[in-house]
Amino acid sequence: MSPAWRRASAATGPVLRRPVAPMLAKPVDAVPEGPGLVQQPKWDGWRCIAFRETDGVYLQSRAGRNLTTYFPDITRAIRTLPPGVVLDGELIVWQRGRTNFTLLQRRVTAGRGLLSLVRECPAHYVLFDLLADAGGEVVVDRPLSERRARLEQLLVGAPAQVTVTPETTDMRQVADWLLHWTVAAGIEGVVTKRAAGTYEMGKRGWWKFRTRLVTEAIVGGVTGSIRNPVTVLLGRFDRRGRLKYTGRSHPLTGAQREELAGVLSPLHPLQHRRAAPVHPWPEPLPASWSGQLERPEPLRYMQVEPTVVAEIDAGVAFEHGRWRHGVRYARHRPDMSVYDVPLLLGEEEGYFGDLG
Repeated sequence: MSPAWRRASAATGPVLRRPVAPMLAKPVDAVPEGPGLVQQPKWDGWRCIAFRETDGVYLQSRAGRNLTTYFPDITRAIRTLPPGVVLDGELIVWQRGRTNFTLLQRRVTAGRGLLSLVRECPAHYVLFDLLADAGGEVVVDRPLSERRARLEQLLVGAPAQVTVTPETTDMRQVADWLLHWTVAAGIEGVVTKRAAGTYEMGKRGWWKFRTRLVTEAIVGGVTGSIRNPVTVLLGRFDRRGRLKYTGRSHPLTGAQREELAGVLSPLHPLQHRRAAPVHPWPEPLPASWSGQLERPEPLRYMQVEPTVVAEIDAGVAFEHGRWRHGVRYARHRPDMSVYDVPLLLGEEEGYFGDLG
């Protein structure tokens, strides 16, 4: 028996000891195909394990954090399920038919405005697994196909805010998700699982393919040094010609560092005036710009002349004018001017305005 389990009678609630280490997915560069595999959308939200206990509901984040107080709408919906049930899924918030990660984050910082936020922007819990059934019966050793069937039966008559994620074996359906749902619904990609697979706590037994876009951005700074850059800080002009910070790259390779070191220039003072160099971003970069909730810290970096265009490989999670995940630097684009880089569009116009 797993150390995360404990023996208990049905009257004492779930037989899974919290916190539970959720099963994880390893990143892949292509969607796995083959017999016995099923595909599910990768939702852009917060991973959540929900415990329907005898005296209430407990919501646990992927890292083991208690999320219960931030989602009273979800706990109310889960109370309609039988005691003992343990669920695995993604918390998301919809806005105009698309997931909005920023509204999800606001649950943690809303304070006294939480109940108002809940009314205006209700959350949904999209489920993709069942760890314990009614009465606390542990089912993690059962095949995914059986856990899925039990989950669907369990949710018959449940509130609409708690629903089962779509699933398919049809790769044409997967292609449609990646082509259309990425833009329309805000999914990040696809998660592939074995239909006969068990639930392995804490292990990367699934596969995740993230939709990525090849595009351009302007290098506005680097960590490390100009002659030996470690990562690049990227930006785009808005419609008023202001260079806005849009994100940071993953660490560069040795060849990429050498390439950039030959083209980057330090920030120069204003000509004909005794003034300090002017850069559109503060140094250090404010912690709030990172978009991270867990222990954010200001980022020290070297400001550079924003004249270098970089080709990048970026994910589709883009909100408040920034890529939420690190992007991959691909190469320098000496054939492009900074004014050839797609503009940073407004929230109402959408990030994908440069893909036409």
